[in-house]
Amino acid sequence: MDFEQTESARMVAQTAKDFAEKEIRPYLMDWDESQTLPLDCLRKMGELGLMGILVPEEYGGAGLGYFEYVNGIVEIAKVCGSVGLSMAAHNSLCSNHILSFGNEAQKKKYLPKLATAEHLGAWALTEPNTGSDAMRMKCTAKKEGNEWVLNGTKCWITHGKSSDIIVAIVRTGELLDSHGMTTFVIERTNPGIKAGKKENKLGMRASETAEVIFDNCRVSEDAILGKEGEGFQQAMKILDGGRISIAALGLGIAKGALEASIKYAKEREQFGQPIAHFQAIGFKLADMAMQIEAGELLTFQAADAKNKGKKVTKLGAFAKYHTSEVAVSVANDAVQIFGGYGYTKDFPVEKFYRDSKLCTIGEGTSEIQKLVIARELLKGN
Repeated sequence: MDFEQTESARMVAQTAKDFAEKEIRPYLMDWDESQTLPLDCLRKMGELGLMGILVPEEYGGAGLGYFEYVNGIVEIAKVCGSVGLSMAAHNSLCSNHILSFGNEAQKKKYLPKLATAEHLGAWALTEPNTGSDAMRMKCTAKKEGNEWVLNGTKCWITHGKSSDIIVAIVRTGELLDSHGMTTFVIERTNPGIKAGKKENKLGMRASETAEVIFDNCRVSEDAILGKEGEGFQQAMKILDGGRISIAALGLGIAKGALEASIKYAKEREQFGQPIAHFQAIGFKLADMAMQIEAGELLTFQAADAKNKGKKVTKLGAFAKYHTSEVAVSVANDAVQIFGGYGYTKDFPVEKFYRDSKLCTIGEGTSEIQKLVIARELLKGN
């Protein structure tokens, strides 16, 4: 497979890199400490097209593909995983769900403002007692005349408080019925939506995670994305593609940690020479680089298949599982290379270490990725 970077892919990478250095790096620790979602930063990213990379130009987006998308997330996450996570959730979950399953009127109504980040998107699937077990969701929508009434709570929702548009998958049929769930697109101005608890997290602290509460939230039939009963199947397809973005997120965090480690190892001296000259450090750097290279190949393999419209269930799981675990491993080694300094907030690897762990949990844990891969293998896919 030829993964040579196109001109557009290189341009997106450079644009994201320059933006991250100027608009994110000077403020990232302040945002992290205060758990501030940098809305102004996200809107500036929207002006550059980074918040609508996959959205066609006719709906106000950049109209690009998954190579450009991966590059954009990687370069942002190399500086700040939190901003990378917000970019990923907005693009691949909320906006992409509307793009993939919305009708023409819904696309024209919602995508232009999402593509520029004038409106921030959220995607609500998880509930307090149904993490990986989405079939048991208790958040419901019941038909009353020409309206649907939603009640229940969604949790661990990126942009759960600050989003303008929420795509929510809720139960409209019987429990455990894979055709008993339906997707609705809902505007924050709806009086039946409330923001619940905002989580106080270990990492990714500048990417807001909060509950979304539906309290007699009334929406019209026009709010349904696709058809009634298709929600679960839609969600699984969205997650297949979304895992490519989390793979890119993990890849970016790992690359950021490696770059910081190489720079530090060249500068830090012990016993009269840079620690990079010591085999113990050199071997760590070699292992880190090898794991990242493998993760990059898996991620671009999945991105290539997605661009070609092929099924990416297994490839996305491969990439997401590998790079998320690599992000944790590389960040751990980076802290070790920095020694005591790596344990302080004055140096960047402490944040990479905290941020990396989310990649092994969000959009399907590493254990769920193994289940997905095993199921695909047994099916012969």
